[in-house]
Amino acid sequence: MIIFDIMALMFALWASYAIRLSIWTPAITSERLLLAALAPVVAIPVFIRLGLYRSVIRYLPEAAIWTIIKAMLIATMSWVIIIFLMEMAGQGIVPRSVPFLYFILGTLLIGGMRFAAKWVLVSGTGLRRDEEPIFIYGAGPAAAQLARALKGHGNRYVMGLIDDDPANHGRDLGGYRVFSSNDLSSLIDRYGIKEIVLSMSSIPVTRRQAVLSRVTGLGIKIRSLPDISDLVDGRYIVSQIREIEIDELLGRSFVPADNELLDQALTGKTVMVTGAGGSIGSELCRLIVRRKPKKLILFEASEYSLYRIEQELLAAGDYPIVPVLGSVTDPKTVERAIRTHGVQVLYHAAAHKHVPLVEANVLEGIRNNVFGTLTVATIALEQKIESFVLISSDKAVRPTNVMGATKRWAELIVRQMAIEAHSKSEKQVFCAVRFGNVIGSNGSVVPLFKQQIAKGGPVTVTDPDMTRYFMAIPEAAELIVQAGALSVGGDVFLLDMGEPVRIGDLAENMIRLAGFHVRDSKNPDNGIAIEVIGKRPGEKLFEELFYDRNNARPTRHPKIMRADSTGIARYDIAAWLQDIEQAILAGDEVQAKKLLFALITAEDPPEQAIAHG
Repeated sequence: MIIFDIMALMFALWASYAIRLSIWTPAITSERLLLAALAPVVAIPVFIRLGLYRSVIRYLPEAAIWTIIKAMLIATMSWVIIIFLMEMAGQGIVPRSVPFLYFILGTLLIGGMRFAAKWVLVSGTGLRRDEEPIFIYGAGPAAAQLARALKGHGNRYVMGLIDDDPANHGRDLGGYRVFSSNDLSSLIDRYGIKEIVLSMSSIPVTRRQAVLSRVTGLGIKIRSLPDISDLVDGRYIVSQIREIEIDELLGRSFVPADNELLDQALTGKTVMVTGAGGSIGSELCRLIVRRKPKKLILFEASEYSLYRIEQELLAAGDYPIVPVLGSVTDPKTVERAIRTHGVQVLYHAAAHKHVPLVEANVLEGIRNNVFGTLTVATIALEQKIESFVLISSDKAVRPTNVMGATKRWAELIVRQMAIEAHSKSEKQVFCAVRFGNVIGSNGSVVPLFKQQIAKGGPVTVTDPDMTRYFMAIPEAAELIVQAGALSVGGDVFLLDMGEPVRIGDLAENMIRLAGFHVRDSKNPDNGIAIEVIGKRPGEKLFEELFYDRNNARPTRHPKIMRADSTGIARYDIAAWLQDIEQAILAGDEVQAKKLLFALITAEDPPEQAIAHG
């Protein structure tokens, strides 16, 4: 660059004389040669001082032109001073217009070279072999900024912008042609598009669901960039481009968390989470530490899971965290953890949740889910814990599998503890929060589908007409905490899961989001197939959140409902538990399973509220 600048300045000086004298070959004198040599000698140190050689040409900002003008102006003025001194010494006269022409030509050459080089480096001469042609969906300022950020970065080449507004069609935005969204299919074929990036800031909220539905069936990869307000300093960062997550297709409305409820439940409290290393437990821990608790007790049976969540939380900040390795079925360990640390709030998330595995291991499932809950809830009652929240499941409603039955038993146990606390006039709250599947949790169908798609398929579904409720893990954790803050004791809270999702549709959408076609009778030669393997033991075709939806009552939070709870005082829970325990000790799986379902089958009539004094 220095060599080029020296040559450019010499050429600018020669051209200045040529223009002024109207002759291509001005006479060469010793004075002119000296002045020609002094021009770069004066200019280069100025350029160095003003940072013209520190800039990376590829990322040279437009504002750099002002630095170049300033540098040339200082260099020219310095050169004029030398001319003046030479004239004073009688060393010849330089025409007065030459310095002015030298400044103009030098600025054009020095600045023009840099910006021309930037254009070549960033744009090249067109689409390179290693670049994939893409469209950006959206035609607002955010989309234009994203297109500029992508130019020359990585292997994406922006072919144009897609927009729904007819007023923008055919126009150029930031040098990119805006196309109609109605022509997407033909445009993809014409330009060989491999990917569409959704600039979510450019797409109105009311249109996003329709846009997602439109682009997912095109057989190409769909990715998105978060709202510009979500990124640091409002700048687009290309690494923030991500795959569309399946929860964005579920159409769930988002309700901001009630900070008052979160603070009421957590701030300044000593909180304990059982199953702290699991999907729900770990997300609860992440939420809890952000609300500044007095102390957080991580209770977990898996050494690796406990280590992983502890290290994650410690890396995120200096939080008061105490890891406790132990099982919820061990009363001494549970009692010591609660008593030693003075636990005030307890979230009981520890459970075996995988339906087929629990179905194949009935005794362990009952021991952990039923008697583990009994152990923790009993000790919580004895230690006068302020709030106990059980993490339940939609499978607890009219259960057909062991996992669901154990969760219903856990609900009954927690409600029984609420009755006992109420009878003793203790200011203790026991409640349960019931919801469906969380996307991405351990054992969830979504990670399984992703793995199968990554391997090229087939995607296995038990029954395409099976429906399930889905919710994002962070949203579930926030609602669990808020539900606990709303409890008056003995409540079973139901989280609004939206509309149930058909598993067959879920599989098809995930295949399309990955950029593949679904292989079926209409498309037998390419794509990823969906294979139906039949229902597994204990699986229901559809899940329910309510015994009777008409009995659900709203709360102050629009996403949380309160189920009318069954008055179970007439049932001798202790006697039933004793019989089940005897069956477990005897290793009688058949009898244990029979007893497990016997009470909850009899208890099936609609839930009615516990009376509070």
